[in-house]
Amino acid sequence: MDRMVAFQKALTTWAGWVDSNIDPTQTMVFFQGISPSHYNGTDWDEPQKKNCLAQQQPLLGSTYPGGLPPAVAVVKEVLREVKKPVTLLDITNLSLLRKDGHPSIYGLGGRTGMDCSHWCLAGVPDTWNHILYNLLLS
Repeated sequence: MDRMVAFQKALTTWAGWVDSNIDPTQTMVFFQGISPSHYNGTDWDEPQKKNCLAQQQPLLGSTYPGGLPPAVAVVKEVLREVKKPVTLLDITNLSLLRKDGHPSIYGLGGRTGMDCSHWCLAGVPDTWNHILYNLLLS
């Protein structure tokens, strides 16, 4: 099965559960958007880079050259169909711009592998937490 089809089916199942089981007067529902990886420098206009190794600066601007991951469209499509209120923590674009925020050789067993899909702490996940905190306060 195509993984985007599988992802859509899984999210639709989750959305059905939310609609059947959540009382919005008692519970707020948040869905964190897609956390991207940085394994292909072509996506950020550095085709000579094969991964996030030695990236020390975020991308400038507010648009990721490689575009959004296909899973973002799936998330937004499914969330449009949920009848109960769900707040999307849309962290994808801001995280795409942080190609420098991964542990690279400092994760997954050191120099034997690259980790360009997880995030360093303190760092990008702290920004996600600030977004959630501000939504809770509003």
